[in-house]
Formats: sequence, C-alpha cells, structure tokens
Amino acid sequence: MDTTVFHQFFDHCVGNWQTERTYHYLTKQEVERSHTDFQIAPLSPALKLKVLTDNLYPTMPDVDPLPGFSLGFQTVSEHGDKVSQTLNLLFVPQEQRGEILTGDYLRDRAYEESRPIISQFSFNNSTRELLMTTQYTRVVSVDSITLINPTLRIRRIYNYQRPEAGQPLDTLLLVGFGVEQKEQS
Repeated sequence: MDTTVFHQFFDHCVGNWQTERTYHYLTKQEVERSHTDFQIAPLSPALKLKVLTDNLYPTMPDVDPLPGFSLGFQTVSEHGDKVSQTLNLLFVPQEQRGEILTGDYLRDRAYEESRPIISQFSFNNSTRELLMTTQYTRVVSVDSITLINPTLRIRRIYNYQRPEAGQPLDTLLLVGFGVEQKEQS
C-alpha cells in the first residue's frame, strides 16, 4: 500500500487555517455564512493510542505511521453565534485499490454528538480529495477536503437525514461549501 501522497496531504494540513463557509439549510430554505479559525497539530503516539482505546478499536504495535491530529476550531456565524471545539482524530488506512485508499477515521469526540466515533474515509491520490462519511444518530455527514496546494483547501459538507438500514442517502438537509487558506508563518 503506497501512502506517500496520503501522508503529504496530512503534512500540509498541519498549521493554522482560516475558513470562509456558506451553509445552505434546505429544510428551512436559509443560507448562512461563517468564519472558522482552525489549529491543527500532529497527534502524539500516546494520544493516538488514546483515540484507539476511546473507540474500543484494536490496538496496533506501531501507531507512528498513522496520520493523527489535535484539532481546535472557533467558528463565528454571521448572526454572531459562536462554536468552539477541540478533538483528537486518527486515520487508519486499510485497503488501496488503484488511486483510492480507504480506511477508518476515528475521533475521541464527534462534531454532531459528544462521544467517540468511528467513521469511514477514502482518499484519492490523483485529486488529493479526502472524503469522510460519518453515521450519526439522526444524520449522515459526508465531508470532503480537497487540497489544491499546500496553502489552499476546498471543503464540501453534505448532511443527509439518516435513512433506514439499506436505503440510499436521498434526503439532503444541509450543504456547506468553504474555502480554507493556511496562515503563513
């Protein structure tokens, strides 16, 4: 499994980012803008093990090669609403088919629900797009980050109403788009 481009993607993610987003709430027919400041730092091996343990995930003999981050963010909406959160996340590659690498995406605290959660990811080596799919209790969140260059990312967020088991994702509740720029140090 060649994870070179995958690891380069994450190396470029470390640092401070500023994001301008637009959210489209389809059930309310509302559009909202927000600004988010992200702080992304590499995750220590001890915290990588903690994320695995928090999620009751099998421990591994060597967690060093797994990309992991400590993520903090502060968001302010155009209405003045503020949200801040810190969490630790870890990516565990499992399979590669052609240009697509897939695996599990673990967090010690989820965005929608305050609990550890295991999601799935796919990474396209050609387009440098990371696609993360999380099954929450009420929604399924499909989040995409495409690295355009080391200081520019494009973000898409789709939140679907969680369907009955075996049914397709077909009721879109929220769509978000963002331009993320890395602060120069």
